[in-house]
Amino acid sequence: MISALTPEDVQYATVSNKNIEIRKASMQDIPALLNLINGYAAKGVMLPRTEFEMSENMRDFMVAYDGNVLAGCGAMHFYSPTMGEVRSLAVAETHKKHGIGRLMVDALVYEAKMYGLDAVFAFTYVDGFFAKAGFHTVERGELPLKAWKDCLRCPKFQACDEIAVVKVLRPQRWEQKQPNYPPVLGVEDGNVVLLPILKN
Repeated sequence: MISALTPEDVQYATVSNKNIEIRKASMQDIPALLNLINGYAAKGVMLPRTEFEMSENMRDFMVAYDGNVLAGCGAMHFYSPTMGEVRSLAVAETHKKHGIGRLMVDALVYEAKMYGLDAVFAFTYVDGFFAKAGFHTVERGELPLKAWKDCLRCPKFQACDEIAVVKVLRPQRWEQKQPNYPPVLGVEDGNVVLLPILKN
């Protein structure tokens, strides 16, 4: 999932965010979310969303508000009973470099823990940002099947350059289940293929 965060946005993050309210999104947040996400989509750094898509996935989203202003958003999308993805992470231009992205990721990871997930993953261009939040870089083949309805719409579908990162939440369960992951799909020379699961 293409994210609106770039290295420049998070490099000098501060903690000037004490007035920020983080909460689960509601249907009333849809217009502001569409404005934020589709603003980045117009720049080619996020996938565009429709009102229908937002309504369908609203329970995945958390929002960060500075008073009445949407400062950022993010979603935790569940892929299995044990794994979820941090996605649709965006910070308003007016609130960049204030630690909003980190607040969102921490809130989403906390939610994943509450649901008992073993791990969460993300696809990003700013692996350093995620590293500070406890994620580590992995081979794509170590992850379960990605949501093809999003990947197929992505302009970078045949030449994806995002980095896969994972944060393990329950190490013992994660290690026990690692060998049992099925092969995942990938793209090679424009064709969908099975990718091997790579082990260290």
